[in-house]
Amino acid sequence: MNGEAGVQAKTQEQRAALAIDAKCALGEGATWCSRSNRFYWVDIEGARLWRYDPRDASSTSWSMPERLATFALCADPHYLLLGLASRLAFFDLATGAIETIVEVEAGLNTRVNDGRCDRQGRFVFGTKDESAPAQPVGGFYRLNRDLSLERLPLPAPAISNSIAFSPDGATMYFCDSPTREIRACDYGADGRVSNERLFVRLTDATGEPDGSTVDAEGGLWNAHWGGARVVRYDANGVETERVTVPTAQPSCVALGGARLATLYVTSARVGLDADALRENPLAGGVFIATPARRGLPEPVFEGIPR
Repeated sequence: MNGEAGVQAKTQEQRAALAIDAKCALGEGATWCSRSNRFYWVDIEGARLWRYDPRDASSTSWSMPERLATFALCADPHYLLLGLASRLAFFDLATGAIETIVEVEAGLNTRVNDGRCDRQGRFVFGTKDESAPAQPVGGFYRLNRDLSLERLPLPAPAISNSIAFSPDGATMYFCDSPTREIRACDYGADGRVSNERLFVRLTDATGEPDGSTVDAEGGLWNAHWGGARVVRYDANGVETERVTVPTAQPSCVALGGARLATLYVTSARVGLDADALRENPLAGGVFIATPARRGLPEPVFEGIPR
């Protein structure tokens, strides 16, 4: 049950095109909302939440009180669940009010990083060490529907990423980006985590695994940070498709659009010097492609504000 990214006997390739020239410092958190038919993402270092409506190409954004790393749609469509750098919080889309739920890893030099909801409506996320180079001192956590927080029994990451769930919810994917491996584990409906194992080891000369999403057939789409590409792996970890992105640092992916058949890809400018930015003028933008796959509606967080 694992594959090598360099094994591409039947890989289909295409190229993504710029959709939004957002110039985000660190675009992340790609999420399609099927209720509103809008695309959401974040600029972590810009401390801003973004929303894009492809029907009229309009964008809306909200400033955040600290860096916003990840978020989730909520069962109550008036709210989002925010993964701010230091805490989880509810965000009222109408008023902008923020209600803190819980602090995360207080006292450590870490921040919240990647996250997704599981198929039971709980929010699973990981953290990132702020040291340079990042050290494996963070964790993977789950915010339950009753707003209780628990740490998952998974290896401590330096930079958590690639959190996603199989269509039946029985497999969780995740990674520690510097290891260049995507891992998998069995994930019970009751929340139990077991049988942690290798899913894919990247073998291209460049790139680290970043954000992921899962399509309706169970394929995992992963953005390769530093590799200018998005790669799809089937449920056995075999590469089946790759999308070239016209910038070096794609960061996260979502399948959206009217038929959930448009691949949205966020990207970043952070870490690129003046010469690199001249070579990557579209860095920080949002890109789209149309692979021959369809996505799944994004799971929503079932907890409610107190």
